[in-house]
Amino acid sequence: MKSKLISAEQAVSLIKDGDRVVVGGFVGSGHPEGLTSALEQRFLAEAHPRDLELYFVAGQGDSKDRGLNHFGNHGMVRKVVGGHWGLAPKLGRLALDNKIQAYNLPQGVISHMFRDIAAGKPGTITHVGLQTYVDPRLEGGRMNPMTTEEIVEVVSFDGAEYLRYKHFGLDVCLIRGTTADEFGNISMEQEVAPLDALHQAMATKKCGGIVICQVMRLARGGGINHLFVQIPGILVDYVVLTDMAKNPQHHMQTFGEQYCPYYSGQVQFPEDSLFQPMELSVRKLIARRSLFELLPLGECVVNLGIGMPEGVANIAKEEGVRDRLTLTVESGPIGGLPASGLSFGASYSPSCVIPQPSQFDFYDGGGLDIAFLGAGEIDAAGNVNVSRFGPKFAGCGGFINITQNARRVVFCTTFTAGGIEVAAEDGRLRIHQEGKSRKFMEKVQQVTFSGDYARRKGTEVTYVTERAVFRLDPEGLTLVEIAPGVDLQKDILDQMAFKPRIPTPPKLMNPRIFMTGTMGVKE
Repeated sequence: MKSKLISAEQAVSLIKDGDRVVVGGFVGSGHPEGLTSALEQRFLAEAHPRDLELYFVAGQGDSKDRGLNHFGNHGMVRKVVGGHWGLAPKLGRLALDNKIQAYNLPQGVISHMFRDIAAGKPGTITHVGLQTYVDPRLEGGRMNPMTTEEIVEVVSFDGAEYLRYKHFGLDVCLIRGTTADEFGNISMEQEVAPLDALHQAMATKKCGGIVICQVMRLARGGGINHLFVQIPGILVDYVVLTDMAKNPQHHMQTFGEQYCPYYSGQVQFPEDSLFQPMELSVRKLIARRSLFELLPLGECVVNLGIGMPEGVANIAKEEGVRDRLTLTVESGPIGGLPASGLSFGASYSPSCVIPQPSQFDFYDGGGLDIAFLGAGEIDAAGNVNVSRFGPKFAGCGGFINITQNARRVVFCTTFTAGGIEVAAEDGRLRIHQEGKSRKFMEKVQQVTFSGDYARRKGTEVTYVTERAVFRLDPEGLTLVEIAPGVDLQKDILDQMAFKPRIPTPPKLMNPRIFMTGTMGVKE
């Protein structure tokens, strides 16, 4: 057989002006950094390839130079469709400056689109995205004035509304694995998850394109157990071997770590021995109150958003109820403990890892008992914005899939933003410094979560802050609890742009939340 092994420079020379390119990865996991960096170097040296169309599922980058930031050169791309943009500010700057056509669609939808393209389906049809900014009756997922083409449309089946996401062609697929044999079979024993690589390769071959896979080592034919092969050689045109001695940064397991054996199952993570309780900060107060939403459910399947919601797992561990949570991540891990930061997408010692499209099948089908997520803005209708704030945008990622399909949703956020300082003293909350900006707005800037859609679907929605708890009722937001020591008018109503519905009187939050030591919830 003709060898499929070529250099990174040879690989990127195959990409032509105007090609439609898909890049696999999740933050830094599974991203073919050696290929994307070589592609940028070629563009900077030759001004080619130009006017690429770029497609990706999850955000990929380090918020600086790596990942999809390699595409952030003016003239290199003309159109981008992706699920999360926040980690690639160089690419995002082109969209904000109206220099490229740019779309932000739900991460799970894009993940399923590759599978549907591979199967020759006439579009991806789903309820995910209805009544959010992705809905064409709002913004259609378009990110700037230059982006005018409608790629989402409303369709009806049996009297119910759905969204149809239009498919696209593909010319080049850039993905990553651990090991390749001489036939191009790819295994992923040191990756954190198989992600979308198989379906992206299948979709590209269906469209008549080429598949290039970056690996860190080679094996002879038959040297990979057939049960470990994630991408068959019939789908792989070229293999690029990373020089791990010279350029280990081109094949890091995540952008946070070169290699962690806990992520790929080589060693069991000692969660008990490494556990450290959180200090009694505003983050811990919110996580403590959020945990009370979990307790009535018993054992349940959970998704934790990055940032503030991650504290819920720590509190559950401290309170001795961690065994009630089976934690999941959009990238595919089930069980274990999700990693954070630039290793988000990996999990410490998960019980299993499934492909990302299958994880979103599980999510979209209602598999999550409860989801804890952050919130940037909340309005009187219960809508939440996490995707765009003026000239800054991160995108939705898996947020829309998760919040529209989990049986119960808990938003975890500080009451105000920008410099808030509080303290817990003897079962009471003291506000020493108010945040500079409001989070409870008359109307959110962008609808990433639709309160009306959640009400119609019957989703239980709670909004937890350090000083107040709200629930989504048919009339809108209802204030149901306030923290001991907080003044209802001065500390809550005066800090909101609207007046919520208020029962008389609202309940007090459990004072154990504001005390040192454990809350004793297990007992």
